[in-house]
Amino acid sequence: MIGRRDTESGAHFAFTDRWGGVSAAPYEELNLGGAVGDDPEAVRTNRELAAKSLGLDPGRVVWMNQVHGNAVAEVDGPWATRLTPETDGLVTATRGLALAVLTADCVPVLLADPVAGVVAAAHAGRPGLVKGIVPAAVDAMESLGAEPSRIVARTGPAVCGRCYEVPAQLRAEVAETEPAAHAETSWGTPAVDVSAGVHAQLKRLGVRDREQSPVCTRESADHFSYRRDRTTGRLAGYVWLD
Repeated sequence: MIGRRDTESGAHFAFTDRWGGVSAAPYEELNLGGAVGDDPEAVRTNRELAAKSLGLDPGRVVWMNQVHGNAVAEVDGPWATRLTPETDGLVTATRGLALAVLTADCVPVLLADPVAGVVAAAHAGRPGLVKGIVPAAVDAMESLGAEPSRIVARTGPAVCGRCYEVPAQLRAEVAETEPAAHAETSWGTPAVDVSAGVHAQLKRLGVRDREQSPVCTRESADHFSYRRDRTTGRLAGYVWLD
């Protein structure tokens, strides 16, 4: 199933769960990740099913080869070659072109400025948060005419701070860059809250319209979680403008 949010201004945001696809265990069912060991034909079918359920042409969805960095690629259509470039952010001023981001605990960040006609999608894991993928995505949008005060931001299901245990030194290193990410697990050990860090960065950048999914992927059996299962599928977030 896919949760979709539309705005009156023509911005569309959608996040998938793990159900409604054709992949077999351990990727059941709606695995949208093409680099996790699943049958490529099943992934292609799943991507078609997801796109069509959203009223999108599967051939007009742009995917990324995500590497936990801070690069943002500007696109005006699907990649011309079969080799998808390494990037953790996409931005476009082409209406009707959907941008997709894959996750299985990391934070999918979807951004839209309907007035400027610009959207962006970013993959914000712990490394990307520290490296500044969120500011890079907003900066890329501004270069195409977007204004932070007009940007609508939606973040999807991700591992929560109560479940993302890390060594104390790693938490300190992350918090040095983003204090809002400092967290503690429900069992009292050091943790990182990437979603909180993402939203703190968006707020400082001037993005006022922000919503965060309440779903923790590690806690939810309806979502893929790498930290929980290791070998598993990938969820997707989609953003586009009419």
